[in-house]
Amino acid sequence: IGFIFHKMLVAGSSLSLSYVAPAAPAAAVRGGAVRMESLSDLKTLATGLNPVVGYWDPLKLGEAEFWDNTNEETIGWLRHAEIKHGRVAMAGFVGFIVQANGIKFPWAPFNAITSTSPPEQWDQLPDAAKWQIILGVGFLEWWSEIRVDGTPHYMKGGKPGYVPDFDATPDQLPHWVGLNLYDPLKWSKGASAEKKQKGLLTELNNGRLAMLGIMGFVSEAKVPGSVPLLKGLVAPYTGEVMAPFATDIDWSSWAYIPGA
Repeated sequence: IGFIFHKMLVAGSSLSLSYVAPAAPAAAVRGGAVRMESLSDLKTLATGLNPVVGYWDPLKLGEAEFWDNTNEETIGWLRHAEIKHGRVAMAGFVGFIVQANGIKFPWAPFNAITSTSPPEQWDQLPDAAKWQIILGVGFLEWWSEIRVDGTPHYMKGGKPGYVPDFDATPDQLPHWVGLNLYDPLKWSKGASAEKKQKGLLTELNNGRLAMLGIMGFVSEAKVPGSVPLLKGLVAPYTGEVMAPFATDIDWSSWAYIPGA
């Protein structure tokens, strides 16, 4: 299941790229102070994440201003994007390992899937099942952006990575959704600020490692031998990892032909 989220990552990213952050509602100001992160905050965060490497930004993204937004708003977008992609990658990394070992749901349509290669398992899903998953991920993306609980958007001084609880405003949903995405069992409800801050740093580091891990799995599956440490451990995949509804792409139609 986790690998499915990886397949949807590119589509979700495209939606975010076209998004314009809304202004923080008045209720957000009452609920807490609005604070925009700056380049100096990124450097301080980098030192806390890895004192050896420190702040490393060869593309100068931390100094950029995307889509006519300010640098602080761009930093908010980058921070939220990294956290979100790290979470998806952690789910994808664990899901890849679980599915590659033949562990799956026992009911239809999963019981009819015989492959132990996660990419091939996705290809064997009916299109209707794929669309359900895509729309489910799309709902989570929409829910994290609209901020129905009145908290400020991450590009307007809100907390990067924050996703409103489903039970914060139950009247905004047609029915009860279930457990919240963050801390569904309320284990960190009474945690100290220091413990929560340490957890955020751990999540960022684990997310970065997971992004490298899931791409390593996919690279080795598509190009056997491309990741020497995984050689012989990941089943080869002859399909197309970037095509949710197809197993092959004619890349020749994408080629640039001078003078054509």
